[in-house]
Formats: sequence, structure tokens, C-alpha cells
Amino acid sequence: MDWPRPPAALPHGRLDEPPEGARVTVAGLVTVRQRPGTAKGVIFLTLEDETGVANVVVWAKVYERFRRAVIGGRLLRVTGRLQREAGVVHVVAERIEDISDLLDRLVDPEFGA
Repeated sequence: MDWPRPPAALPHGRLDEPPEGARVTVAGLVTVRQRPGTAKGVIFLTLEDETGVANVVVWAKVYERFRRAVIGGRLLRVTGRLQREAGVVHVVAERIEDISDLLDRLVDPEFGA
């Protein structure tokens, strides 16, 4: 089966389907940002869509490149490699896009609300 390629986003409920190491794109609301002091600069994000949650690992170099999106984004699209460890699925971020402006469409009367 051919997996969605960017810019298409894979629903979080289907993250168990792609093979280990597959390049995937997920999108969702940021529900958690964690930067543990013991994590050597790694940031962990939790994104939520209507099908579930996606755990995102952001290494220090990627964080520096996409700092503004990681810090301020309410709705993010993340492209990266799928990693499975001890039954937990992570997306190791390569690219992070702040698509929070799409949330404004939800309250825009012109959008059909």
C-alpha cells in the first residue's frame, strides 16, 4: 500500500499502519509541549486530531530551525520518520509547519459556519 505523502496528512488513528521508518505527515492541535531537563534539548509534542493523538519528537537542531512554530503554533503539520519503541509510536520531526491560521476559518462567517 502506498502511504500518503506530504502535504497529505495521515490520521493519527492510522499511525500503526505504516512500516517503521516510513516518512509520514501528521497534523493536529497541540495539546502538550514538554521539554524535560533530562532530555538534552529534545522537545516532545502531543498533537491531537479527530482520530487520536500523535507523539512527536523534536531534536534540538530541528527545534532551532522551526522554533517559532514549535513555541507558538496551536495547529501544526509535522513531517518526519515513524519510530516504534516499546509499543509506542513516535514521529521524529524533520519539518514543522504552523498552520494555525486555518483555525480562523472555523469562525469565519464566509467559510460557511
